[in-house]
Amino acid sequence: MAHETVREIPGPVGALESRLDLPDRPPRAVAVIGHPHPLLGGTMHTKAVYQTAKALARIGVAALRFNFRGVGLSAGTFDEGGGERDDFRAAIDFAAARFPGLPIWAAGMSFGSWIALSVGADDPRVTLLIAIAPPVDRYAYDAVKASTKPKFIIHGEEDEVVSVREVRKLYGEIPEPRELVVIDGADHVFDGKTSLVGEAIEDLLGDFEKDVTGNTKSTKDTKAGKVD
Repeated sequence: MAHETVREIPGPVGALESRLDLPDRPPRAVAVIGHPHPLLGGTMHTKAVYQTAKALARIGVAALRFNFRGVGLSAGTFDEGGGERDDFRAAIDFAAARFPGLPIWAAGMSFGSWIALSVGADDPRVTLLIAIAPPVDRYAYDAVKASTKPKFIIHGEEDEVVSVREVRKLYGEIPEPRELVVIDGADHVFDGKTSLVGEAIEDLLGDFEKDVTGNTKSTKDTKAGKVD
């Protein structure tokens, strides 16, 4: 697996610090990944984000994770979500230019999932949405409810920030194709279980191209937990 550090993604208010994980073969897609809330310690190095990027690279997807404005070496200051959506769009622009013609996937964890899905649902270049620990009771996911793009949600069974009950409620309101994985015993940051986030990504998306039929895949058990 190759690694390429990219420190000069042009953002709306300056450069965005980034990291690009490349698969060991020509990529079949490129995923842009947003991290948890900047004011609560979220960065592109958050463990579950890291595991997501590595898992995507293992299944042949280039993974671009980056720091939102004001985090790490990224220019700017926190902007309550508006500027962060612009940052995510800039990262999509970079991915589209770096990998012309490849499908683009929008992914994010917690706050980053709200940003990724809000932007990705409306961007015609984005073909697939991934939400990890989405705080559905704190932010509006209306764009996702109207999107017919494939949607994949990974959540902790014991998430103390947003209950799995609330996530299941959102899941019931979004159209197919969709899948939900609940990781047994995991909290909001998947403490001690971040490797299972990576396993869930591989289980869900490792053969995704073979499963694009407009319908969900069959319910199955995974190493990570339960698939609904």
